[in-house]
Amino acid sequence: MSRATCTSAMSFHATILTLFPEMFPGPLGHALAGKALESGQWSLDAINIRDFTENKHNKVDQEPYGGGAGLVMSAQPVDAAIEACADKPGRLAFMTPRGRPLDQELARELANESGLKILCGRYEGIDQRVIDKHEPLEISVGDFVLSGGEVGALVLLDAIIRLLPGVMGNDQSGSDESFEGGLLEYPHYTRPAEWQGRTVPSVLLSGNHEAIARWRAEKAIEITAARRPDLLDRDKAAAAEPVSNERKRP
Repeated sequence: MSRATCTSAMSFHATILTLFPEMFPGPLGHALAGKALESGQWSLDAINIRDFTENKHNKVDQEPYGGGAGLVMSAQPVDAAIEACADKPGRLAFMTPRGRPLDQELARELANESGLKILCGRYEGIDQRVIDKHEPLEISVGDFVLSGGEVGALVLLDAIIRLLPGVMGNDQSGSDESFEGGLLEYPHYTRPAEWQGRTVPSVLLSGNHEAIARWRAEKAIEITAARRPDLLDRDKAAAAEPVSNERKRP
């Protein structure tokens, strides 16, 4: 890809700064995200950082000061790529294990913006001086290490795109999912009512919407308590926080 010029976005615009632009849109070109991409609900530019080098071999990495294994992405090409896309919509994010953990709250926050520029590192990382200069929003997709930021960027974008208006079709689909309201999602069942000797809970066949809602709420709490008790602890901690500076009544 040649040096990129920064053009205007559609509804939501993603700009990926990477050494492997061919990885995009990848899986985001299929299913819900792919249909939304075709219809213009979001758009994408994948910018090759290597195009911004100033050496004849397009070298983007150097050995780290202080020694150690691996190589580090040099400041010059990364900085030049970021500067070239300064007028792209959205803030700059950087995929890194040191970042803020990606959760549904952050995905919703970013889905409400006009776009996002995502910097993908490789090797042992990026020269810290670039990070200090541009102060990106650092985001982690989990407590593990990937070969580069591209897979994490795909995960982040998938979480964002499905929340864009109209992408899921039924807006209620997003509000009933795991992590909405601080709980994991309740179980789902569909036809037939009996399969290999296993039956659908009778309450779901009752037509009593109040009872169904109560069952789903109970199951969500039960599953969360068994698999992610930390989410329940977080809700309790939030509920315990004072809502004002008024003196508590006895």
